[in-house]
Amino acid sequence: MACGVALAALAVAPAQAGAAAPDGRGGARWALKDTGTPSVRFRGLAAVSRDTAWLAGTQGTVLRTTDGGASWRNVSPPGAGELQFRDVEAFDARRAVVLAIGEGEASRIYRTDDGGQTWTESFRNTDARAFYDCMAFFDRRHGLAMSDPVDGRFRILSTADGGRTWTVLPDTGMPAALDGEAGFAASGQCLVTSGPRDVWLATGGGARARVLHSGDRGRTWTAADTPIPAADPARGVFALAFRDPRHGIAVGGDYRADQPSPQAVATTADGGRTWRPAATPPPAYRSGAAWLPHSRTTALAVGPTGTDLTTDAGRTWRPFDTGSFDTVDCTPDLSCWAAGEQGRAARLER
Repeated sequence: MACGVALAALAVAPAQAGAAAPDGRGGARWALKDTGTPSVRFRGLAAVSRDTAWLAGTQGTVLRTTDGGASWRNVSPPGAGELQFRDVEAFDARRAVVLAIGEGEASRIYRTDDGGQTWTESFRNTDARAFYDCMAFFDRRHGLAMSDPVDGRFRILSTADGGRTWTVLPDTGMPAALDGEAGFAASGQCLVTSGPRDVWLATGGGARARVLHSGDRGRTWTAADTPIPAADPARGVFALAFRDPRHGIAVGGDYRADQPSPQAVATTADGGRTWRPAATPPPAYRSGAAWLPHSRTTALAVGPTGTDLTTDAGRTWRPFDTGSFDTVDCTPDLSCWAAGEQGRAARLER
């Protein structure tokens, strides 16, 4: 059945009990897609369509499917086996950009124009103080990547040619970072865009979990506190999702499995100037989030202990699935994908 029908069913389908298991009442479900990579953890995901998706993960692994996950092609950049890819941004089945994280030269960016047959290294970090976490694009040409603070401010890279070249932006318009504040490279969603100029970055580790917003493609920024707990290196906002320049969701908590995360979600209706806690949040840490295409109220949040669903724009959440995922992404053609540990990948189906 068409995925659009499955997505529409989310608004009325009750919670599911298991990973990729139908709820028995006709609702949508995560259908696992065998990637053949059980030792890889995928935190980078770019959903292009119902048929095409890209995954990026540990061991320098990049996979691509063009048949809805029935088969996956290993298109990893040569010589990248020691790298940790945590973000991938894909424009279509042939063009994609991947980000590797880490201190110093471990932070790198590669681009392909031929479906991963060949890659060009377009950026290698030469500053030992920088640690790049994630990236986001406004369109096929303009994008940004973010690093943890250097000299007390988050560092921003900018590209105007689709990731072929990158330039460090001046930090004069960036607010000072809090002590211990950083980004989380958990799902490729600590930096997100909406529209041609708006971008947000998520933080944690400092005294307060904050979201920084820029309305001029990263030149100047303002910071806003969120109610998501921080004050610990393991706590804060891990991922953001905006359905338009005003309405957004922040997810996070404490990524340690033995620690509760009672306030794991916050929402904004004013472009990130203010954030409110969810009335009924997910029961645990969540690392990724995505709005369902063309919906003003329905979104998914994923994490190691499961997936949760909201149908009221993030105010209340209910369990949808108990399978482990790190990241989730949806496409304009009404398709959603998720990925995570042990080579897991799934597509939302009915």
